[in-house]
Amino acid sequence: MDNGWNRSAEAWLALIGEEGDFSRKHVLDAPMLKRVTQSGARTVLDVGCGEGRFCRMMAEAGLAVMGIDPTAGLLEVARARGGAQYVEGWAEALPFEAGTFGLVVFYLSLIDIKNLEAAVAQAARVLRPSGRILVGNLNAWITASQTKSDGWTRDEDGSAAMVIDRYLDDYPIDARWAGMDIVNWHRPLSRYMQVFLKAGLQLLHFDEPRSHGAPERRYDCAPYLYLMEWQKPGLGPTP
Repeated sequence: MDNGWNRSAEAWLALIGEEGDFSRKHVLDAPMLKRVTQSGARTVLDVGCGEGRFCRMMAEAGLAVMGIDPTAGLLEVARARGGAQYVEGWAEALPFEAGTFGLVVFYLSLIDIKNLEAAVAQAARVLRPSGRILVGNLNAWITASQTKSDGWTRDEDGSAAMVIDRYLDDYPIDARWAGMDIVNWHRPLSRYMQVFLKAGLQLLHFDEPRSHGAPERRYDCAPYLYLMEWQKPGLGPTP
């Protein structure tokens, strides 16, 4: 089931550092953390937690955090940096009892998961009634673009355009950059929406945030990222 993260762990740690890349630090962090703190949850599972960066941010906000990831090299760093409990495992087979968490987070990790249906079903299973799933993800027009030059091309007059192909299909992408060699998955936005709806979840929030702190035009002229929040039906104790 390895999708390249074990061989790419060292390259990722060098690339991401402790503060995170632009997409995280200047686009997703603030709105994701705002939704976390407004959820009312006290227990959270971060699926695909990697080196544990967002786990530590949530723990600093007062939540009891569990991180899970299949990449041993990243978990070793996560445990050394602390802030949460960490276990090795796969999103498609979460090793937790039903109704364990008030919030499940996929922070830029769904694109790494081959079996989307299983991952969402497992997340819903471990949620308590009225618990929530928070997703930060790349927009599908980005993953459907050509990988050469990040998908951008230029006309003879110098104007830029992004080339998009096979948007409506599901397919793996060989992602290679800065020493990374992993497999991502392209899926149209409709596919994500249908899987969450099929799992019986209700959409609470959707956003395509602008960059902040250090605005960058390409992130604001078209949204590279989105976040969405889903809720499991039912009444339960404060999660």
